[in-house]
Amino acid sequence: MAQQRETLTRERVLDAALDLIDTQGLTKVSMRRLAASVGVEAMSLYNHVHNKRDLFDGVAARVFEQIPLPDPQLPWQQRIRALCASAHECFTAHPNVVGALAAGQANPRSARALRFLDALLAALLDAGLDERTAVLHYRSLMAMLFGSVMNRSTDITSVAGEPEEPVTEWFSRTVTPDQLPSLHRALPALLDIECHPGFDNAVEIFLAGIQNNPGTNSPTGL
Repeated sequence: MAQQRETLTRERVLDAALDLIDTQGLTKVSMRRLAASVGVEAMSLYNHVHNKRDLFDGVAARVFEQIPLPDPQLPWQQRIRALCASAHECFTAHPNVVGALAAGQANPRSARALRFLDALLAALLDAGLDERTAVLHYRSLMAMLFGSVMNRSTDITSVAGEPEEPVTEWFSRTVTPDQLPSLHRALPALLDIECHPGFDNAVEIFLAGIQNNPGTNSPTGL
């Protein structure tokens, strides 16, 4: 008996696209390659996605939908910690999608994806921030999340290609104590691939800023 082909759905198309983006990068994704990965003709994809931008938006939504939400009854600090930790884990698993989000090439357009944004804003509003300040803090947190993930995936010590002189040697030769004293002093740490900021620590600093600066919960504190 012939094996029945799995029904093609939007979710299956998006998950296949996410796998391609994770393994090959955004620029390598084409409708033809995606169709081949799910065993259909390229035109069949357009029954589930309108165009490539709709595809990328859907993939971004799938990533956001994976983020678990904390109990809304928890204190706002615990909710922010949990949301940031979960989002960071999901984003770290899909750095190419984060790059697309940061570059404006994708947006998480689904109601389920927006539950993360709603939960994060709810925690910030419960901290006593007004709506405008909560949005500013939300955007700061998202910038921290994206920056942390992208900083992990790109580094001066791991540039693509094979230059004539390794980048670490170029830095060591170029950064001199007389011309660039502070950079020279910090260079060993800068070239240490293990020396990356801890995201959890950054979140704690962020929370302390909200708690220790009551002016941030009013328009006059902007």
